[in-house]
Amino acid sequence: MNASDHPAVARVRAALQAAEHPHEPRWLPEGAHTAADAAAQLGVPVGAIAKSVVMRAGDGAVLCITAGDRRVAPQRLPADLGAVGRADVEAVRRHTGFAIGGVSPLGHLPSAGCTAPQLLMDESLWRFDTVWAAAGHPHAVFAASPDALQRLTGARVLPLSDDPA
Repeated sequence: MNASDHPAVARVRAALQAAEHPHEPRWLPEGAHTAADAAAQLGVPVGAIAKSVVMRAGDGAVLCITAGDRRVAPQRLPADLGAVGRADVEAVRRHTGFAIGGVSPLGHLPSAGCTAPQLLMDESLWRFDTVWAAAGHPHAVFAASPDALQRLTGARVLPLSDDPA
């Protein structure tokens, strides 16, 4: 199987192409269920993996794009989100259209009655020239500079994480 055979990956590819992003999704033969898995296959530091952490915020969701070597610190999330907590598997799929393990920071397809998540991006990602984000499937990723990823997603950039995990 390759990236173009999966509908969620095709959705991410279409979003990348619409934004004229130069990098296509790349298929990882072994899959990447953790940031460390992805980093090992790509030959990059774990921090260069831009993981998507979905949190519930009231009736909605917030997607935190965070470096793979950091953890989202809920107390650092903006107060305007209200009370936040981890989203469960069903909420992640309802608000993003992706299954956990392949949640892309773009190409969301929320279920009827749900809104796409608000997007936040951790400033620690700017330690890297290139970061790798999920592209709709645990085997698919795409490359972008942090500036390009921020433009692609429209995410607010904030300090979202504490020191390295």
